Amino acid sequence: MRFLTTVVVDTLLFVAISGFFPASFFVASVGIAAIASVVLVVLNWLVKPILTFLSLPINLLTLGLFTIVINGLMLEMTAAIVGAGFRFSSFWMAMFVAILMSLVSTIIAEYFRRP
Repeated sequence: MRFLTTVVVDTLLFVAISGFFPASFFVASVGIAAIASVVLVVLNWLVKPILTFLSLPINLLTLGLFTIVINGLMLEMTAAIVGAGFRFSSFWMAMFVAILMSLVSTIIAEYFRRP
């Protein structure tokens, strides 16, 4: 159930953020956003733990802020896998979207966690 919830929330966030920043972040359709969400969830499940482990020294030095860079890399990998219907204008925009998605996902998770 958590997989489906994550995919739906990420899909809605991709569409919303691309609506706010159409020149910097392009999503062709809701279907492409759903595919990108599935790809992102799979990458976060398979690749992110390896990257986090390999970057542990720099992550400790930056007090965890390097995780934002890793999240931006995950979004860039997602864009590379999905193709032309999902792209960022720059790596900085991918990091910005990663920050926005982290903040909004945390807020949504906290809202639904309350009794």
